[in-house]
Amino acid sequence: MDNPDPYLTPFTWRYGSPEMREIWSEQTTRCLWRRIWVALARVQNRYGLVSAEQLADLEAHAEEVDFDRSRAVEAEVRHDVMAEVTVFASQCPIGGGIIHLGATSMDVKDNASALQVRQALDLLLARLDALLAAFADQIERWADTVCIGYTHLQPAEPTTLGYRLALYAQDLLEDREDLRRIRAAWRGKGFKGAVGTSASYALLLEGRTSPAAFEAEVMAELDLPAWPLTNQTYPRRQDWLVLSQLAGLGSTLYRLAMDLRVLQMPVLGEWAEPFGEKQIGSSAMPFKRNPVEAEKLNSLARYLAQLPRVAWDNTALSLLERTLDDSANRRIVLPEAFLTAEELLRSATTLIRGLRVNERAIARTLAQYGPFAGIEPLLMQLVKAGADRQVMHGMLREAALQAWSEIEAGRENPLEELLAAHPELRRFLTAEAIRAALDASTYVGDAAGRARAFACTLRATLADSLKPT
Repeated sequence: MDNPDPYLTPFTWRYGSPEMREIWSEQTTRCLWRRIWVALARVQNRYGLVSAEQLADLEAHAEEVDFDRSRAVEAEVRHDVMAEVTVFASQCPIGGGIIHLGATSMDVKDNASALQVRQALDLLLARLDALLAAFADQIERWADTVCIGYTHLQPAEPTTLGYRLALYAQDLLEDREDLRRIRAAWRGKGFKGAVGTSASYALLLEGRTSPAAFEAEVMAELDLPAWPLTNQTYPRRQDWLVLSQLAGLGSTLYRLAMDLRVLQMPVLGEWAEPFGEKQIGSSAMPFKRNPVEAEKLNSLARYLAQLPRVAWDNTALSLLERTLDDSANRRIVLPEAFLTAEELLRSATTLIRGLRVNERAIARTLAQYGPFAGIEPLLMQLVKAGADRQVMHGMLREAALQAWSEIEAGRENPLEELLAAHPELRRFLTAEAIRAALDASTYVGDAAGRARAFACTLRATLADSLKPT
């Protein structure tokens, strides 16, 4: 770049991996354009439109991208594709004259971006599989660890830590299936010319083959299916679909990160994200251990959630056979959506692999609020022993409110003692039976078994995806 200190987007170096950046780099884009021109010429050679010498010349120089020269040409002609054609042609003294024969710019650019999206999906799915594998490990590790559950951000009934983790993983598995479905159905524009009618190809191929058959051959060279109908571009609805699925993935990861932030608050302290030995939490407060990874995850997911709206506008406002008002933002939206989604997955994998669980804090919270969850099973035991359900409900409610008052005053939860000594309850159950019914650690249903079963499902799904097709 001419400017010795240019603006760099955070995606240039901070967010996303070198592999994802490479997929969306200008070098890769130009190489794909040239690959498409070579594929086009290769099939045209079969029909006598391009000589073997011309084709060989293009193939020999296809990797010689010179972006600086292309930028200089583009500054004059104000057209990126024709700038690249000009530079490529100048490198090919024999075949330069037939580059882009019959094509319109979007025959090249849309097929190239389709290939890039597909590569990006492959990388993203690999990152997602790594995250799901980390979840499987943690679900199995904590399947039996009982913790208090929260509804309305208030203590509710107990669950297990493994079951809670399995809920996030279940959503991620659905996200995975959605992304795989989009990957399998992803298509390029094909080669249909300026308004999608294939008129230029029909003229070139007259008496040789049909435009549809010709298109199929070129797309086979690219290993990319084509839409059967297009205007100048492939349907922009396709972009909206993939960005919407990426945003959906972001919503799953947002919830995970937000829950971690809540549970890391010292008042609870049950979870914490990994914290490096030399990591600094605050420039002003040396004691801070802020959940910076989770906060970054929430911040980027919030950004990702907005991008489908841009793609929606590109879809809805692509008037008649095409307007160009999608072009500039697609240069930004597509790469940054994938870079953002990948950064979310990498951060989430770091969080889950290094998740810090404070079992003492979990036990403390369970001891404080768990007895309230035992009221429901205690009520059922009392009724089974012959008590009046409505009368017992009122007595249990009064005792619970009294216990809450003690907790709010900063004292230990006295509910177990209050109920074990309650004379009306003792008419139906012994003190030992009352205490046993209030033991929240036993009131988790089949959560542990379901968590372990889901971890097995995750492992089987991931193993199956590695099998050769």
